[in-house]
Amino acid sequence: MLTVFRDAWIVTQNAAREVVRGDVAVEGERIVQVGGKYNGTGDEEIDCSGDIIIPGLVNTHTHIAMSVMKGVVDDLSFDDFLAKVFKIDADRTDADLALGTKIGAAEMMLSGTTTFMDLYYSEDVIAKATQEAGIRGVLCWCCLDEDKTTQNGNPVKNCDRFIQRFSGERKIVPGVGLQGVYVCGEETCVQAKELSDSTGAPMNFHLSETRGEVNAHKRQTGKRPAEWLSSIGVLGPRGVAAHSAWLTMNEVRLMGEAGMSVSSCPCSNMKLATGGVAPVPEFDRYGVNVSLGTDGSTTNNSLDMIGEMKTLGLLQKASRWDPTVTPAQELLDIVTVNGAKAVGMSDRIGSIESGKYADLVVLDGKAPNLRPLVPENIIANLAYSLNQANVKTVMCQGDIVVRDRKVTTMDVPALVGESEEAWRKLCLR
Repeated sequence: MLTVFRDAWIVTQNAAREVVRGDVAVEGERIVQVGGKYNGTGDEEIDCSGDIIIPGLVNTHTHIAMSVMKGVVDDLSFDDFLAKVFKIDADRTDADLALGTKIGAAEMMLSGTTTFMDLYYSEDVIAKATQEAGIRGVLCWCCLDEDKTTQNGNPVKNCDRFIQRFSGERKIVPGVGLQGVYVCGEETCVQAKELSDSTGAPMNFHLSETRGEVNAHKRQTGKRPAEWLSSIGVLGPRGVAAHSAWLTMNEVRLMGEAGMSVSSCPCSNMKLATGGVAPVPEFDRYGVNVSLGTDGSTTNNSLDMIGEMKTLGLLQKASRWDPTVTPAQELLDIVTVNGAKAVGMSDRIGSIESGKYADLVVLDGKAPNLRPLVPENIIANLAYSLNQANVKTVMCQGDIVVRDRKVTTMDVPALVGESEEAWRKLCLR
């Protein structure tokens, strides 16, 4: 199958960060030409005259199956929020997990995301629903101490079985998750890291989300969370630390030395009023790869990476009284090439280059909010003017999953029609 996107502005995100005009040709799963005129005829030709094509966005921290739990834990203190969420989690079924995953996938695809990194249990159920949706899932099975989980059996062993079962599945990358130091002792953390090392699986975990979490851990161990994880050998290049808002510069340095990534979640942190702002300029200085996550639909209520990108930039500027930090190109890097690096897929996704997977998002370049549109302002428009309504067509690994703002892989009206009953069953108990 040969698909040709004709006559677009192409924001390649290649090493030179080139923006070119012309065609993108896709054969099967891979990009075969970028820019210029493709001289052949595609099996499908898509007119993109005046439109913009960007790489698919990468969401590096979410809990996709919680999409059916919107609005049940809003406006609560963090402790009350956690208590209520954990209680609801204990009652979840495979059916509502699959429904939440599909609704969340539709929301992400319609806002330009083609890859997401998830942290939850029952990732086997989530994986099957993700494949049906057509999006790419980097699915990290949640590990925590056995006496603190609602899972049947040992969570690390459950994670190992999941990895073995789904390794090599199309558009599924199985990974290791850690809930956080507040429910993960040294044995659990070390075993999870050993599993990641032995399988090459990515690893996603919550880190230093709140000041209370940090202070409690320091009282217990004498060390702050990132320092403690470093001392027991858990930090490493496959690690993606979500939130990371309450860190010292020594912790940032240790994370950089370990080759880590972070997933900043600004909307979630602000909504929960956990305080702290992820030190993005310092991450850059010490070599920590910065990516972006929405967190779940209970803490953000949206899985829109476009809005999250702008929020990250504005929060960094406002909190530092410095409009020069996180400039537009850096923001676009964070949601594309940096996200690809975080999930261990820099060689396959994150930019529009020949040989890479065809993860492409066509944006409506004729929309008033993106005009005027000239080469000199395209990047700024993407960072500060773009919104999810501008997304027209989305391709993930060669499959068109959104066409003219309609999801092609699922009956979305039928799915959302089931969502209210699922919400009532879960949240009104």
